[in-house]
Amino acid sequence: MPTGLSGPGAPQGAGVPRPSRALPVARPRLGDGRSWWWLGVHGGAGVSTLERTVPGGRDADRAWPSALVNQPVVLVARSSAHGLGAAQSAAQQWASRMVTGVDLLGLVVVADAPGRRPRMLRNRVLLVSGAVPRLWEIPWVEPWRLGEPHLPKECVSLARDLARLTQPT
Repeated sequence: MPTGLSGPGAPQGAGVPRPSRALPVARPRLGDGRSWWWLGVHGGAGVSTLERTVPGGRDADRAWPSALVNQPVVLVARSSAHGLGAAQSAAQQWASRMVTGVDLLGLVVVADAPGRRPRMLRNRVLLVSGAVPRLWEIPWVEPWRLGEPHLPKECVSLARDLARLTQPT
């Protein structure tokens, strides 16, 4: 479920400390006609599932894309403490201008378990969402667990938002 704009639309640069952990920057790659990169900020974030179910994105292979023109990027993390910590580091890396040529669209937080998140994790999502332009939260999707790659109702607004954000102007 999207929450709309949540944080800055551009890196802040000066004053933002560099994270202790940083994702690598990939060698320049040619696009394949799809609209944005899914950047999994840790292993098991859910990029493969999103790539199969939400049309338009491609896997950035856990590295910031590099190109001559700005590349639209969506960070992806699980809602676990580890996943949210990795998302926070990636957002800090972007905000401190350690990466360039990136149009960060936002962060997708994919539920790591069914049910309500513990308060500590809900608070961590709120904290991290303040460092990225948009936040989309995807609840537990049982059909994904069973290997069904269809676009579930939980992702319709994510797909719609990303299609709108990446339309040529």
